[in-house]
Amino acid sequence: MDPRILDRLRCPVCGEPLAEATAGTTGALRCPRRHSFDIARQGYVNLLAGRAPHVGDSAEMVAARADFLAAGHYDLISAALSAAAAEAANRLHASPTPDVGAYPLVVDAGAGTGRYLGAVLAALPDAVGLALDVSKPALRRAARAHPRAAAALADTWQRLPLADASTAVLLNVFAPRNGPEFHRVLDPAGALLVVTPDTDHLAELVGVLDLLRVDPDKADRVAASLGGHFTSVSSAVHRTELALTRPEVATLIGMGPSAWHTDPAALATRLAALPEPVRVTVAVRLDVLRPR
Repeated sequence: MDPRILDRLRCPVCGEPLAEATAGTTGALRCPRRHSFDIARQGYVNLLAGRAPHVGDSAEMVAARADFLAAGHYDLISAALSAAAAEAANRLHASPTPDVGAYPLVVDAGAGTGRYLGAVLAALPDAVGLALDVSKPALRRAARAHPRAAAALADTWQRLPLADASTAVLLNVFAPRNGPEFHRVLDPAGALLVVTPDTDHLAELVGVLDLLRVDPDKADRVAASLGGHFTSVSSAVHRTELALTRPEVATLIGMGPSAWHTDPAALATRLAALPEPVRVTVAVRLDVLRPR
């Protein structure tokens, strides 16, 4: 593991620093109190303190997401995050915390395949990155998302395995938000970048395919969950229209939360009735926040 990333990791049990294990043990990280965490052969380290309450996205969902993102359909999200992260990193370089600013750490909490983390790191040549997720299939891909990235199995609802004020930019894309922990690990001059679906995201598909609807109060709920710890810097909606084939629509549905709630046979029938190309609106909100 890149020592610049390892330097900012902390034991999820006791909070002590972690180091690569020696003395007869390979493929593990260990703290001074001898808590040990295995590095999987696929490249990610297991930093769970106990058993996770859920296993995250399935291998099928992760494969669908990888295919859909690789086709470039959500590249507007990558571009928006990269621009916002670059601005945040520039501000951090001018802050009174040169140790953090010298090599910004970008953390993606709920990283999935690591696609967005990889895009941000490509825009920040001095940065290193850490993908956090509870899904092992996702982390197998995230560990290879970028040469300057590492991946760790972690439950983002729990204490994050990171030092206080260790993170320059924290990404949170369609993922749960742990306001107190995000605040703890972010540098005071850092930035939290939150991406959520806007009200008309995938609107053309919701009714005809009986998908989960976007909560119309989503923006208010995000603000309420983070407002005690963060101040809003900016909020912008990024929107585009896709022209998809029916198989691409099936992949889109299979990679998201509707995959857990949709009857496959009924979905196949509804998909077959859609005219091609299928016009689909992508509308996401990017909120940039600073720690209070």
